[in-house]
Amino acid sequence: MNTNIISEYLQFLRKSNNYTQDDLAEELGISRQAVSKWETGMAIPGLEVLLEISKLYNITINDILEPKIQPQRITSFEQISTISEKELKDVLEQFGTNALVTALMGASPEINSFCEKLFPDIDFEMIRKNIGRIRIETVEDMQNQIISMVNLQAMEKKITV
Repeated sequence: MNTNIISEYLQFLRKSNNYTQDDLAEELGISRQAVSKWETGMAIPGLEVLLEISKLYNITINDILEPKIQPQRITSFEQISTISEKELKDVLEQFGTNALVTALMGASPEINSFCEKLFPDIDFEMIRKNIGRIRIETVEDMQNQIISMVNLQAMEKKITV
């Protein structure tokens, strides 16, 4: 469960259903600050509120906690180099250094080089050594989370245009 993706997805759901934070808070009987905390990743709604949100948007709680983001821009991690450097950097910064390095462990040398140029202050080799051996499932999961975030942000752009 990635709180960054959940927070972005909650914001996407709210905006795509034409709610302001105030509107959603009123609908759920909570404070606007609570909605803001969810959307900034500072908190995740409790079970009762998740149930209310799922009813409101006609989705399951699992859809909220593990959103299935449809490909909007990319379908594989190797395609991240097709995204503008600024946009990609904004996405990758949401994951942290270890998560990025983990995802890159399963990427081509070209993608590794591309990402290393985006973050010249990070010692990728040292972080790789500190992480050590890692299961391929962990690498694939991190790559899929990054792909989901890229696609989710593309979906958000569509609703704000």
